[in-house]
Amino acid sequence: MGTNDIRGEEIMKEQVEENNQGKKKRNKHKKKMKIWKKILLTIVILIVLGVSAFFFLLYGPITSFREWWITTAMTTMTHQYLATWFFSDEDIQEVLNRNRVKESEEMTNPDELTVVLDNKGQTEYKNEYEKAVLERDENDDYKILEIEGKGYSGYLAVIYDPSRVETVVTKNLGKSGQYLKTMADDNDALVAINGGGFIDPNYNSNGANPLGITFSKGKLVSQNKYTSTGGLIGFTEDDKLVLGKMTVKEAQQMKVRDAVSFGPYLIVNGKASEVLGNGGWGTAPRTAIGQRKDGIVLFLVIDGRTVSKPGADMNDLIEIMQNYGAYNAANLDGGTSSVMYVDGEIINDPIDSTGAHKTRYISTGFILTKK
Repeated sequence: MGTNDIRGEEIMKEQVEENNQGKKKRNKHKKKMKIWKKILLTIVILIVLGVSAFFFLLYGPITSFREWWITTAMTTMTHQYLATWFFSDEDIQEVLNRNRVKESEEMTNPDELTVVLDNKGQTEYKNEYEKAVLERDENDDYKILEIEGKGYSGYLAVIYDPSRVETVVTKNLGKSGQYLKTMADDNDALVAINGGGFIDPNYNSNGANPLGITFSKGKLVSQNKYTSTGGLIGFTEDDKLVLGKMTVKEAQQMKVRDAVSFGPYLIVNGKASEVLGNGGWGTAPRTAIGQRKDGIVLFLVIDGRTVSKPGADMNDLIEIMQNYGAYNAANLDGGTSSVMYVDGEIINDPIDSTGAHKTRYISTGFILTKK
């Protein structure tokens, strides 16, 4: 065999090898394409199933999800479109009418409360909740309790001296709100929570103007329109929490010293409000304030807006307040506004409408002052 023949065979072998490698590459490419097609097909199927399931929940025969969706969306500042995109104004109003808090028509009777500043000698308690409130530790000013429930967690601040509970108001009233931390620090507060609502045109407010009537340290700070549930939430000169739909004159006649406006009322004179459906407020971060018959004040903040812990509804707030002995209690502004500030730091986890872990400017708050 000549040299040329040997070289020819080698070239043919090389060509065959190249062809085989090319086939292998093409086969691998085809396999990859098949795998990607399967993945894409699976994704498309999952999307179609997910969208179908979502619309079934929104428009199907099961109303609980639809009503939860609408009420939760409509109580937010920036995400009401999640309801208005899918439902007419008439449908939304019909759902809100079925899901609401039916408040007591009574006004707080301060005579039913007796402020007791010294109960340190008590050793027997009705239940675990009373023990948690009344059994004091080294801190004689307040006590922080962790709150856990189905779908929520938060903190309850037990305030032993109601005479030291005051309303704080943004220093930039009429121009902008402030962070609760700033207001608390400016007023040398030990504990602080956010307070009432604020005027919010186009859901783009900076917290400049409180809703309704606001008192701070005996002075009328503002009187704006308020037509929603609840009304005045405030403390009198004899340190009793009063709840009632009243005018400025009526509040002054009751000697209200510190107050905000919001709602709904949760408990009035020991009687819980009736929650129709889911209450109309959906599930979200919450803030509430209450007072026991012995004068002890309860600051409650509940976190939310996570998958495992979306927050609390009105029934949850009533249950918590009743457990810890509140005789009068009211819901305060919630959502991104819900903040508890203790001894120089925010102890809860506020989450805004974008999912960021931060709070926002607000108009008012309640604080526990130093002695």
